[in-house]
Amino acid sequence: MVWPARPAVGQASGQAARQARQGTDNPAVIHRTRGGSAANVAAFARAAGPGAVPARFIGCVGADPAADVLCEELASHGVDVRVQRRGRTGTIVVLVDGDGERTMYPDRAAAAELTAVPASWLDGAAFLHVPSYGFAAEPAASAVLRLVGDAGQAGIPVSVDASSVGMIREYGVGRYLDLVDAIRPAVFFANAHEARLLDVERPQFAKSLIVVKDGARATTVIVPGDPARAVPVPPAPPARDSTGAGDAFAAGFLAARMRGAAPVAATVAGHALARSVLFSPGAAG
Repeated sequence: MVWPARPAVGQASGQAARQARQGTDNPAVIHRTRGGSAANVAAFARAAGPGAVPARFIGCVGADPAADVLCEELASHGVDVRVQRRGRTGTIVVLVDGDGERTMYPDRAAAAELTAVPASWLDGAAFLHVPSYGFAAEPAASAVLRLVGDAGQAGIPVSVDASSVGMIREYGVGRYLDLVDAIRPAVFFANAHEARLLDVERPQFAKSLIVVKDGARATTVIVPGDPARAVPVPPAPPARDSTGAGDAFAAGFLAARMRGAAPVAATVAGHALARSVLFSPGAAG
């Protein structure tokens, strides 16, 4: 996690201070934090205050000391950690600009090496949440798709997060739409850029509750068969770092739905939890 250094007195500020200078040093503040979209959602679900729900993380981490620390930290939030271990732990370099927007450089490593997991790891689950990053590489993509199938057989609804415009383009938009059509998620999360790329009015999304986030602008909620609803985002100071905000939103939304909240009320809960991560580095409140 790399933040730009705050301008000192006499140092260039504004846009010039936010632009990287090629071939030389760029002052920065570096933070190392536990991350990963699915792990973030699990941790936030456990940190949702009175709305907290039990959460389980399923994934693959390295057979190394870094994974020991990461799993222990995640478990310290009350998350039930179920992992396979092999290779080296994945890392993401996140560059955060002066507006809080982030650019990511993922090295998935062991995260892409998940193989088939026991269907029993879904026992007691009320929802299976799947970031699209899980489909970025094999063998994890096949393992995740099999887990989705196990959830369907067990009557467990599935939510999918579009996760990344870059990932979807690399995967292939048409191929991704076929994937959505095969999964038929109960809930589909996307930001405005992802929603435009995929055109969430396509038939592949017709049976899903669609939630489109747009930063500080209103979130659009589309319930099958009903008109779209715009849910305002409460005013907040400018974000220092948007990393993890979408994961926190998903956690707040799904936790509220599991408590019986209607989609608009669940969106309000998602906004509240997402706001808690905007002013500190990484996916932490």
